[in-house]
Amino acid sequence: MTVDSPDIRCESFADWWDVVSEDGELLIRRVLLHSHDDEQPFTRSGGPYNVQPTDILIIRAHMSGAGYGGQVMQGTAAGGFAKADVPLGFAASLETLSPLPSSCAF
Repeated sequence: MTVDSPDIRCESFADWWDVVSEDGELLIRRVLLHSHDDEQPFTRSGGPYNVQPTDILIIRAHMSGAGYGGQVMQGTAAGGFAKADVPLGFAASLETLSPLPSSCAF
């Protein structure tokens, strides 16, 4: 996953990205433990993940202190992903689910 975020050290940084089902179920969360203010955009891998090639997935990033925002991607592993719009507040309750970052290293 590649994220382009306006990181400002630990004051404000992309602290995780999610893969969510169409119905708002958290499938995957990749927690980021430090800011990437000197590395933009940045790419981080994860996995392997148990999703089917044709499952419709929504991928989005989370900013510490600001919540979900920015560009959302939607698609399938088989067909690829494209920019998408999701309703305001889509699966907002996921912000409180584990795993969550415990701190910011730098």
